[in-house]
Amino acid sequence: MAETRRDAADPEIMLGLLTSIERDSGITQRKLASDLGIALGLANAYLRRCVHKGLVKMSQVPLNRYAYYLTLQGFGEKSRLTAEYLAVSFNFFRRARADCAGLFEHCAAAGWCNVALYGASDLAEIAILSAGETAVEVLCVIDAESRARRCGGRPIVPDLAAAMADTARSVDAIILTATHAPQASFDALLSIARRSGLPECAVLAPSLLRTSSTAVPVEEETAA
Repeated sequence: MAETRRDAADPEIMLGLLTSIERDSGITQRKLASDLGIALGLANAYLRRCVHKGLVKMSQVPLNRYAYYLTLQGFGEKSRLTAEYLAVSFNFFRRARADCAGLFEHCAAAGWCNVALYGASDLAEIAILSAGETAVEVLCVIDAESRARRCGGRPIVPDLAAAMADTARSVDAIILTATHAPQASFDALLSIARRSGLPECAVLAPSLLRTSSTAVPVEEETAA
């Protein structure tokens, strides 16, 4: 299902493919698929799309293999995608920092000094970075599906019970940082809070995730 969603000319895949070909014209489709984290068939489809658009030139080399080269149009498209990616990443970082700062200010005002994050992600790492500038401490990151042990220097635990046991401190509030299906994650988090005796008002979400029950709305940044 994940690959089906990414098949609609995902700009991140396109940028990765063009970058890989620029670095190594002799790269195999299997290696390309592995580097991009997609299926071999999907990598082949993206390559054919790039050739059809005139972004990549393909030529046969000995041993029945192919070499791939970026055309002038391909170099231009790579530059455009790179600039677009950097702009989106920077804007996301700024918005996430602002949202998280507002949430931590709210936590501090409510006397919630110990918080847990729900979802190991780039947003969680930004939240941990933001918390370092406040009196609020992020104890851990709750993520039952993550294979990593730490996120932003904080331990990753499978559930709220493990968070309580591992930290030996009560969790005063939980902030949603799961960026995939945030509404479903927020609803699940509310259910967890109810079962654990944590008040629903202590379940928070950054406004950029656009959950319909965000406990503390954070004002939109005004244009500079």
